This record gives sequence, structure tokens and C-alpha cells, in this order.
Amino acid sequence: MLWMLLSLCLVTRSFWSYNSKHIPVMPVTNCTMGSSSCCFAVCAFICVSLLVAGVDGRGLNHGEGQETFLLRTRPQKSLQFSSCSSFKIALFADLHYGENAWTDWGPLQDVKSNKVMSTILDEETPDFVIYLGDVITANNLPIANASLYWDQAISPTRARGVPWATVFGNHDDAAFVWPIDWFSASGIPQVHCSPENSPFPETEECSFKGTQRLELMRNEIECNMLSYSSDGPKELWPSVSNYVLKVSSSGDQELPVAFLYFLDSGGGSYPEVISSAQARWFQQKSQEINPDLRVPEMVFWHIPSKAYKKVAPKFLIHKPCVGSINKERVAAQEVEMGVMESLVNRSSVKAVFVGHNHGLDWCCPYEKLWLCFARHTGYGGYGNWPRGARIIELTQKPFSIKSWIRMEDGTKHSEVILSS
Repeated sequence: MLWMLLSLCLVTRSFWSYNSKHIPVMPVTNCTMGSSSCCFAVCAFICVSLLVAGVDGRGLNHGEGQETFLLRTRPQKSLQFSSCSSFKIALFADLHYGENAWTDWGPLQDVKSNKVMSTILDEETPDFVIYLGDVITANNLPIANASLYWDQAISPTRARGVPWATVFGNHDDAAFVWPIDWFSASGIPQVHCSPENSPFPETEECSFKGTQRLELMRNEIECNMLSYSSDGPKELWPSVSNYVLKVSSSGDQELPVAFLYFLDSGGGSYPEVISSAQARWFQQKSQEINPDLRVPEMVFWHIPSKAYKKVAPKFLIHKPCVGSINKERVAAQEVEMGVMESLVNRSSVKAVFVGHNHGLDWCCPYEKLWLCFARHTGYGGYGNWPRGARIIELTQKPFSIKSWIRMEDGTKHSEVILSS
């Protein structure tokens, strides 16, 4: 019976959201953390409630002005254009949840980040969201299960029934860094090892070992029906977030309109690099699924390659580059090991999208493709520039890729066509 309830718990996972004050609910990862009796009781209550409510898979409406929760199953193998022949993607980069988690300042930044994402999701109503690395600041988290903060970061997207995918950044599994002021006369402060507003604040013991990439990814995949993320080929580990997704035609799920590739650019627990093995994997996979180069391809990772340095504007942003902030130098990967050559040699690759640099949001042409930064979305991390997100819109007939920046105040700027 307990296993039956666990199954029901996972099936109803996409119902779990945050309340009107945007307080995240209990992550399902607690089901595997020793709190089984409480978890099963909650799951049983939810499942019985759904049966009583007569949910038929089309949704549960609680009245005007309140959220509608959709019963979702595990995502299909590909994404699909809507009937309006467009497909919109929002990129959320460098959220840095859990930054300075032991202070009053830290949790407040996470609340602000929630608001930014919620504003953009409601304004743009994307079909898909990509979390472009540095979802959390693991080097600030004295907690064994960093998935609790990871779960907070994806809550605004999940609450709206929007599917998503993630790639890793250099902070997501970084080792805990002891603050030097903890060793001053005032000593180590009282450390709260569960996220703010956690339903089970006392169940998470403090730990300074961090949570590995593979565990973070598997917790996300196993506990979220709307996640399209993957832990990638084993032969590429410790590089984890390497996978590809197909975006299909509105009229034929078997007809690809675009391929989205995701690569782990390292950092944190291992060097900041896309390895030669990853470059070979991309070559083999792209040749396998798109041998005639007919289907447009886009690539997403976190830390920019050295090619970004070659095209970076010197001072102001001038054409052919398009953007609004150019406030720092490109912080590139440690070494180039062939991935850019692989991309340039494929005419089907239209653009690469990265995060990492909070003070850059431009797109610049490189060879026959575009190199783009996202926009710093989270209030964690360095920099005081206004927050926002890069939006990508694919049009099916005729095919085009258009992108712009949507800001937290609702304004829109830096529109660029990336398919020409």
C-alpha cells in the first residue's frame, strides 16, 4: 500500500504549486529523505481529494482569479508547436537561489527572483522554459539536499503548467565555501538548513558536503512530470546535462521543426570546459538525427566559449551586434576543445545561448551563426543591473528565430532575427 501511495504521490506531483503568496510547497524529494509517514499521509490526502473533485485530466478550476492546476503525465519525447505555428521559449539564467542562505538578505533575493520569473511568465506565456545554469549557489548552502532550493527555483514555471529543461552552471554543485566572518569574534551564526517556508523545517540536517550534479538532476526528473531534463550519456559523466530535444510540427509530431541541444559547460566540481568527448557526442548525435542539415538547430550551455571573446563589443554595442548592456569582459571557459568547430561546420546550427556573465545581454554574429547571452534573471549573484529574461520565438511557416529581452518591469527591447 505504501508503494501505491508513493506512485500516486509522483503522479500528482505537477499539482503541487505554491500558494497565493508564492510560498513553495514541499518538494517530493522529501519522500526519499526519511519522512515517509508524513509524505504518504499528504500524498493520500491529495489523491483522495482529486478523486472527490472528479479531476478528469483537463484541469481543476478553483474559481476566477485563482490558479488552475493541470493533471500532467510524463512528457512525451518531443515538444510541439501550437496551432498558431509558433513556439516560444523563456531563458532564466543565473537565478542563484540559496545565496547567503544564513542571512535575512539571502532568502529575500529568492522572493524577488520568484517575482521576476512570475512577471515574465505571465507577460510572455512561453511554451517552454530553459534554466540556463547557476540555478542555485551551492557554495553558500550548508545543506545535504540542495534540491530543496532547486525545487524553489522551478516553482513559478511548474505552477503555471509550463514544461522546462535545465543545464548546469559552475555554482550548482560547487563545494561549500566557509565565510571568513564566521571565524571572527561573533562566531558562526545560527544556520537554518532548510529553505525559508519549508513545510518540514527541522527534517533537514546541516551538511557542508554539497549535492552532486547527478543527484540534483535525478531529483528534478523523478519528482517533476513537466521536466524535460536528462542526465545524459554515462560516458560523458561527470558532465551531466548533455541531451537533445526535438520541437515538432503542429500538424505532425514526427516532423521535426527544430532541435535544441543542451551541453554541460562544467565548473563547480570539475573544470569549466566542454570536453572533446562532448564535442564528439554532439557531432555523432546531430549527424544521426539531422544528417542532411535540413532542420535548424540551437545550442544551450552556461559558460561562454572563447569564441564569445572574439565577437564581444569593445565598448558600446553596435550593429551587427544587438543588446543593451556590455558592462564586463567575457568570462569564458578555461580551454576550447572543439565544440565551436563542430558547430561552425554545421550550417543548420543557428545560435548558441549562454549565461554566466550577469552584465552582458548581447547577441553577435560569429561565422554563420549567432552567439547570444541571456539576461541575468535572479536577484542572487553579483551585479545591480535590472533583471529580465531572453525570449526566443520560433515560427514554423516560414521558419524563423526571433529573440528579445523581456524585463522585470514589463518592457521589451533588443529584438533580433537569428535565422537569417
